[in-house]
Amino acid sequence: MDISSEPFITDGPVSFFVNVLCVLLMYGSAYLANTGAMLFGKWIPNKTGMPVIIIDGGRNYSDGYRILGDGKSWNGLIGGGIVSGILFIMAHKLWNKDNVEAPFVDPLTYADSSDWFWLFEGDIGSISAAFIMGFILGVACMVGDLCGSFIKRRRGLKREGDESSEAPLLDTIPFAIAIFITSFLLFGDQIITHQNLVEEILFLLIVTPLIHRSFNILGYKFGLKEVPY
Repeated sequence: MDISSEPFITDGPVSFFVNVLCVLLMYGSAYLANTGAMLFGKWIPNKTGMPVIIIDGGRNYSDGYRILGDGKSWNGLIGGGIVSGILFIMAHKLWNKDNVEAPFVDPLTYADSSDWFWLFEGDIGSISAAFIMGFILGVACMVGDLCGSFIKRRRGLKREGDESSEAPLLDTIPFAIAIFITSFLLFGDQIITHQNLVEEILFLLIVTPLIHRSFNILGYKFGLKEVPY
């Protein structure tokens, strides 16, 4: 499909940044999987007494440090995917309109019942497809975050109590790379991975540390995090 005819491509000097914003909004739900992980891995268990299942089971790696640490739980991994899936549904329903203008682009613009993640007929089919896409990308975000945590601990940057160590690149780049790699592997024919948006995706990858820090500051102000990073 020729992306030049789509509403999120514009002419003029601002087109690049309009497209960056479009990409950010399409991938924003997956980026917010980290917030979902905080909700399901810490806030909800603290409020409800729900047990938290630590991924590494308290085991140490050969270097003597924990493999991942207490901050990485199955609750957060699955919860992050669920929140991302729900947000993808919201984006699909809010922006699935005729003649939608940039920057609000439905991430399922190119999807239909022939796609592998479209499991049902009718409206429930599009809703479930949006959830599946969002859930997978959300889990990919969390897996990338786990990889970053693993590397941090190999470097001795371990969590101290409830406060995690500050490592801006390792806290951001791994999860962003995981999201985009998963997108191109599993959703290569969708609008979120269109070839004409590669430059914008790379730009978003570069500025991800700034975006992540902004979200963490908000999480800190709302009491979801002990530190603003």
